[in-house]
Amino acid sequence: MLLLRNCALALLFATFGGVATAADDDSATPEEAITKVWSAARFLQDKGVSGFAALNSKDGPWVWKDSYVFAFDCRLDRMVAHPMRPDLVGRPIMQITDNNGKYIFKELCKAGSQRAGGWVEYMWTRPGAGAVSRKLSYTMTAEIAFSTGIRVAAGVYNDTYSIAELTELTAKMADPEKYPAH
Repeated sequence: MLLLRNCALALLFATFGGVATAADDDSATPEEAITKVWSAARFLQDKGVSGFAALNSKDGPWVWKDSYVFAFDCRLDRMVAHPMRPDLVGRPIMQITDNNGKYIFKELCKAGSQRAGGWVEYMWTRPGAGAVSRKLSYTMTAEIAFSTGIRVAAGVYNDTYSIAELTELTAKMADPEKYPAH
């Protein structure tokens, strides 16, 4: 009887534990967002403005799990790449607010102008969910010839991370001695 109960519990745990793990595996991590932003910034530095087309592709390497890299021009006030919202590309962005009235792109431009980039918390529609969720995006400046003001960003949908924790993680990842996987 004890063996049967333990087998049933193991099956129950494997079934429901696997679902939770699978759901977690479908959510982008802060480490992935940071790495994708760094990679996209290097990509744009190499390709210049012609690289925006790749960032706009839903099928490209800049879209993964429930996240994506997007790019915007803070100086010219426009979205330059957004694979999930192509309707935003070429449009003014500085007046876009979230459900709480936060000027999202003003905050992203400010955070991205910091030496190591920065994180911004806001509300945004999660891909595939259709519901507005808390999003934390990491953003940094992309150095592109003849195009100042370009920022690249990617985010995670999460209710528990703090900006301080994510800033600490970003600093740790930038230091190869503390984060050898970099």
